Parts: sequence; C-alpha cells; structure tokens
Amino acid sequence: MPPVVTEASAPATAAPDAAPHATTVATPTTDRRLRPGQRDFRRSNLALFAAGIATFVLLYSTQGLLPLLSSDLNLTPGQASWTASAATLGLALGLLPASVLSDRHGRTAVMTASVLAASMIALALPFAPDLTTLVVLRTLQGAALAGLPATAMAYLAEEVHPSALSSAMGLYVAGNSIGGMGGRLVAGWAGAAWGWRWGLAASALLALVAVAAFRLLIPTARHFRRTAVDGRALARTVGAHLRNPLLLRLYALGMLFMAVFGAVYNTVGFRLIAAPFHLPQSIAASIFVVYLVGTGTSAAAGRLAARLGRRGALYVAITLTTAGLLLSLVDSLPCALLGLVLITAGFFAGHATASSAVGRTADHGRAQASALYLIAYYVGNSLGGTLGADAYHAVGWTGSALVGLLAMTAAAAVTLYATRQAVRTRRTTALGTVRP
Repeated sequence: MPPVVTEASAPATAAPDAAPHATTVATPTTDRRLRPGQRDFRRSNLALFAAGIATFVLLYSTQGLLPLLSSDLNLTPGQASWTASAATLGLALGLLPASVLSDRHGRTAVMTASVLAASMIALALPFAPDLTTLVVLRTLQGAALAGLPATAMAYLAEEVHPSALSSAMGLYVAGNSIGGMGGRLVAGWAGAAWGWRWGLAASALLALVAVAAFRLLIPTARHFRRTAVDGRALARTVGAHLRNPLLLRLYALGMLFMAVFGAVYNTVGFRLIAAPFHLPQSIAASIFVVYLVGTGTSAAAGRLAARLGRRGALYVAITLTTAGLLLSLVDSLPCALLGLVLITAGFFAGHATASSAVGRTADHGRAQASALYLIAYYVGNSLGGTLGADAYHAVGWTGSALVGLLAMTAAAAVTLYATRQAVRTRRTTALGTVRP
C-alpha cells in the first residue's frame, strides 16, 4: 500500500495524539478527532450502536428459532444449528476482503452497503423452502454482514480521539450485545406465536429500522485516507500479524471464548423445552434477555483490565465462564439460569479484553489485525456451535457443557503461557540482557 498512515495503522509507539502523518505531532488545537460533548461524537456513537444492533439482529436471527426449525423441518439439533453456524462462517470468510474494501472505498460506504445487503437477504429468508436453501442464504448473509465488524473499529480509531476511544468502543460492543439479544428475542417470540418464518421476518424488519437510523446518524468521515489495494502488501501485513506470538494468543483466546458461546447458545433452547424443565417455546426464547449481562460486562471489562492487567482480566473471565458451565450441569432451573448468567458475563469480559488488546498490540495494519481476530472469533462460533449441538444430540446438555469446558481449559493454558512469558521477559530485562 502507499505510505499513507492513518490512525488505524499508525505505530503503537506513536504519541497518543499523533496526526495522520507520522512527521506531524498533533496538539490539542490541531487534533480535530471527535471528543465527548461534540454533536458528531454523539451521532457517531449512536450510529454505530444502531449498526451493531442491525448486524447482530441478523447474524443470530435463527438461534432463538432452532427448536422450531428442528421440529418443523424434521432436523437434528446439529442440522438446525447450521443455520446459525453458516452465517458466522460466512462472516469470517468475508472479513478480510471487507477490510481491504474499506481501505479503498471508505469506512461508511462499506458499512452502509454491508448492513443494507444483509437486510435484503433477510427479507428472502422466510421464503426458504428447505434447510439447504436456508444455509446457503445464511452464508451469503454472513458474508454481506462482514463489512461492518471489519470496518467499525477502524472507523472509531480514525475518527474518535484516543481519550474517548474506550467509551466509544464500549458503546459499539454494547450495541452488538443488545442486537444479539434483540434478534433472538424478537425472532423467538414471533416464532413461538406464528412460526419460524414469521420470526425471521420480524428480525428483518427490526434490522431495517436500525439500518435507517445508522444511515441518518453517521457523520461524514473526516480522517479517512484512501489507500490502493496492494495484494502483496496485504499478504505481508497479514503474514506479519500471523507471526506475532502475542496476536496469535489473542486470536486463539477470541476463538475459544466464542466456541463456548456458540456451544451454549445453540443448545440452551433445546434444553429448556426438554425434560426436566419443559418450558414453553416463548419462555425459552426469553432466556436471551441474559444478554443484558454482556452489555454491562463489556463496559466494565476496561476497568477490570486497568485494575488487574490484561491477563488478570482474562483469568477472571475464564473463571466466571467455567463456574457457569459447571453450575449449569445441575438439573435445577435456578442453577441453569445462574450458570448462563456467569457464562455470558465471562464470555463478554474475555472477548472485550482480548479484542481491545489487538489494536494496541498491532503496530501497523490494525484493520487487518482486527479482521484476523474476528475471523478466529467467528470460526470459533461456528465450530463451537456445531460441535456443541452434535454433543447435545448425542448425550444431552452434559455434552454441550463439556465442549465449553474443554475450550476454557485451552484458554487457561494460553493465558498461563502468556503469564510465564511475561515473567521471563521481566526477569531478563531486570538482568540487563534484553533480547533483540
């Protein structure tokens, strides 16, 4: 790519107020990025909040309908779960191309095209005649959606002043969690009343309202610098990220946390309508209100990391998730619900901690670094969701919980290894023999 350095790709060692060109040091009078109190700061935050809602309403629209799909189309839980996993897999495949397109055509243009195209596909979903058609459409929808998560973080990094970036990112993630919850609830309630096709139609209409709000609110980007698509430069950037041990650990953690989330949320509806709970579908769909826990946890994750350090926050997230999985094994509705609360809180804390660390760790190509994290994250969702559903079909909820526990064991091992590496580095530094 041409040597144009934006905030999204500026070296991590640059001063916090570094202007788009590395040779210029910004001062409070020259740095015009958005700050709290400004009208465009509020508009950008609300716009990305709405975009996050639209994206995750659509991405998880079938998850609250899986028991209905399974019953109506005569599917196993594993087969029905493919309607959820296909969308996240399509999104994972589309993330890197979308990040390149946003470098060339602009952040707001790609985000707008992304959510609008996915909403158009959503309008076709209720008319799908069979599982194969549903899975194909959901894969295309996931790929279309990739433009927003691949671009939103870069947009915020470019347009928002570093002093306000954490709060802006927290609100965006909160929109993601509310969208994820809202999509499941709206689809689940409409599906319980009128069938899964109406559930999907309700999700599509809700997403279109959020897309309209996003387009009306999003301010014109003032700090984007267009860059030409250079395949070799992109390959070098991606290769450098994949050779960075710290980034690889963060990618692994995102994948493992999301594997738990996919395994649990793809199967919890089946568990709640089955013995010993026998809840009605409308009540089982309401379980996704637990997502509100994630909204609060995402906002608190930054404060937790500031107090305990990144690895300390990850240990807390792993502990919460593991405790929730173990508690959920008890055949008691209060235990199952409390377990789900802990799993959700732990997941969002782990995801918020790992994802925010990616942008700080990458010293160039931050849009691509974030895209690689999200690829791992959504591949984890697809794998965890499919494996968890197959395990549930084989041995019940114990199988789904076991998938999650294995993922958290791996996450603990990754974090422990990182801790030991950090201790070894500090000791080496203290001895005055820092490695090159």
